[in-house]
Parts: sequence; structure tokens; C-alpha cells
Amino acid sequence: MMLFVSSLFCCLACVSFGNVITPVQPEVFGTEGGNITLSCNYSSAISLQWYRQYPNSAPEYLLVILHGTGQVSQKSEIVDQDPRFTGKLNEKKTHVILEISSAKMTDSAMYYCALTPTVTGKHYTPCKNLTDLK
Repeated sequence: MMLFVSSLFCCLACVSFGNVITPVQPEVFGTEGGNITLSCNYSSAISLQWYRQYPNSAPEYLLVILHGTGQVSQKSEIVDQDPRFTGKLNEKKTHVILEISSAKMTDSAMYYCALTPTVTGKHYTPCKNLTDLK
């Protein structure tokens, strides 16, 4: 069975203090039981966050990766309870990666990477139209 995992990223998360983050692939498809890799390039960061959002639901925080170490520094309960989700940086520390092993149909969702914390626990849409920022 085919899975659809979208890594379309929130506009507000793309630019932070002059730093830029962009998806490597805006859409990723996989098969149930296979591995899925999501990634995005970034110019500079102190930390990088990953979020997941199901249709008609608020985004859920997954994990934080520190740029200095390239390692996950904080995990949500979701990731603690489901070790199929792992995060890391590439060797040159130019893009952040979220890997989902043994993919399930329930992994089909929108995934966000961000340079700054995006989800605060309040139910709101974290995206803002960039034309409003001009």
C-alpha cells in the first residue's frame, strides 16, 4: 500500500533572523513497511525542530536537533514511545533529516521542519502568508 508523506513546510518556519530552511523534496511517497527520509536544507541554525500535522488537527512537536552536536537533544512523548522516528544532521551540517523506519499508514501526514519553535501547544495555524510580511 502506498503512503503519502508531505514535507511541505510552513512559510513562517522558512525564514528566521535571515536564516533560510527549504525542503529537499516537497512531497515524499513510500510503501508500508519501508523507510521514509524527509530532509530540508538550511543556511544556519542553533537548533532545528520537526513537527507532524494530520488533516484538521494542530501540529505535533516531534523532536529538536542541536546544530552544534548534530544530535537529537529533546524528544516528544510521540518519539519516546515510537523509536521508528529518528532525527539527525548530515555530515556537513547543511540539512536536517527525519527518518521514519517501518512506515505505517498512520505516518501519512504533513511534516514540518523549523529553525525556531513553531508549536506552543495552542491550537492555531502556524503558517503566515509571506505576502503579509512585505
